[in-house]
Amino acid sequence: VQLQASGGGLVQAGDSLRLSCAASGGNFNLYGMAWFRQAPGKVREFVARIAWSDLTAHYADSVKGRFTISRDNGKKTVYLQMNSVKPEDTAVYYCAAGRPIFSNGGEYTIPEYDYWGQGTLVTVSS
Repeated sequence: VQLQASGGGLVQAGDSLRLSCAASGGNFNLYGMAWFRQAPGKVREFVARIAWSDLTAHYADSVKGRFTISRDNGKKTVYLQMNSVKPEDTAVYYCAAGRPIFSNGGEYTIPEYDYWGQGTLVTVSS
């Protein structure tokens, strides 16, 4: 699976931005998808993940209520809608794909991400 992230850019605090990650090759429907980010001088951190539908979305506390992850299986694309962005959201954003493991309660984890996109830079000015 090859992943191509796009949509980054320079925005002002409070603005909105939508990132896209297009997949090619492999069976997109088998994979859970996630967004990570890495700010300058910091370690890469989890942002959001999704398995099959919006009901399976999970978010980092820092973006909960502002960011929304979604996927279009027909277009083999996952999105990250970023609203009310803050300067601390400045980072290179990476999309990733991994096989989800579901528990009996319907929750899931993605223990390993097998494929990564190249990253797209988001810069938020104050």
